[in-house]
Parts: sequence; C-alpha cells; structure tokens
Amino acid sequence: MLTTNQIIYPDSDGQPMADNTKQFRWITVIKSNLDWLFQDEEMVFVAGDLLWYPVEGNPKYRVAPDAMVVFGRPKGDRGSYKQWEEANIAPQVVFEILSPGNTEGEMERKLQIYARCEVEEYYVYDPDRYILKGYQRGDDLFLDRIEVMDGWISPRLGITFRLSDDELTLIHPDGRIFESFDTVATERDLLLADKQQLEVEKQQLEIEKNKRDAKLRELGIDPDTL
Repeated sequence: MLTTNQIIYPDSDGQPMADNTKQFRWITVIKSNLDWLFQDEEMVFVAGDLLWYPVEGNPKYRVAPDAMVVFGRPKGDRGSYKQWEEANIAPQVVFEILSPGNTEGEMERKLQIYARCEVEEYYVYDPDRYILKGYQRGDDLFLDRIEVMDGWISPRLGITFRLSDDELTLIHPDGRIFESFDTVATERDLLLADKQQLEVEKQQLEIEKNKRDAKLRELGIDPDTL
C-alpha cells in the first residue's frame, strides 16, 4: 500500500488543451484577460488547463478547468493545483469552453465536482452554438443555474457577460472588452508608432527652430528677446 508521500499526482492527463482553434482562442482570451485583470494583486492565482486535485490521497479525483481563478493564493508556477498544499482553498471561479468532443456526461461530472468542491461561480460557453450557462453557489451549497446571463456581472470577478445572437462579449470592470493578445499587441504597436511619429515631429520642430534662431543671430537679433 502506498503512503501519502509515495502517491503520484501527474501534472498532465494526456489530453490536449483544446480540440480546435475556436476553443483554444476562447481559452487563451479568457485566461490572458483574467491575468491582466488581476496583474497587480499578488494573492490572486489564475491558471488555464491546470490539473486540480481537490483531495489528498486520491489522484484519480481531478479536473482541469479551461480557466480558473483562486483568491487567497499567491501567483507563481505550478505543475498542478494540489488543494491541500494551497491552504485547502478551492478555485472560486472556473470556466469551461465547449468543443464538439465534450459529452453531456462529462460536463455533468464536472458540474458535480465543482459543486462538491465549493466552487462559487461556474461558467460554460459553447462557441459553436453561442450558448452561455452560468452557475452560482446558493445557500443550499449547490451550484444553482443563473437564469439570465446577458448582462450578468460576476460577483467575484466584476466582469460583465454580454450575449448576442452570434457572440459572447466579456467586459472588464473598467469597461474594456476582453481582447485577444493579437489585438492588444496591434494596439500597442500602433501606440508605439504614434509615439515615435510624435518624437520625429518634435525633433523636426527643434531643428527648424535652431535654424531660425541661427538666422536671426546672423541678422544681429537675439531670438530670446522675441
């Protein structure tokens, strides 16, 4: 019989992070924007596709949310999230992005695990059918279905969910829309280009001013008196 110290908790379940590009894009957008949202809060840990072991001694009882947020745990690299090593704090918020390969039985199992492990908020999005489901922990300690998700504001995250006929939009507390890394990088590059252009124009104005001042001095005029 293995002792507690001899039990192995694998860092991978052998499954891919995503089944297709659409699912992968949504996972990375949500995870990266949650990183940005809590970048200045050291005691908020955000992870994507990380194996979570809720119970010590039972490595088969595990789940890997597409994204999860843990309040009260420090940032930092982890091979997996072993809850008993994390002050026994369970992730308070989890996200799942569906792919055609996800089965109803699989998602029901995850819902039950999240309910038993005291997750406070659980969000499931199907990007192929534009279906968003949300669950919130109720007084009965179960994850109760949120009836209306369009306009819903996460109590823990402060983000707003907007659902149209063909897209989900997530909005930061300050009103910014969740954007992909490519979009943010493009905006950054445009801002950098604008800054460089302003610097070039500033230097050109300085050159022209120096030329003007030199001409005035040749004429015996002190430009500082003008």
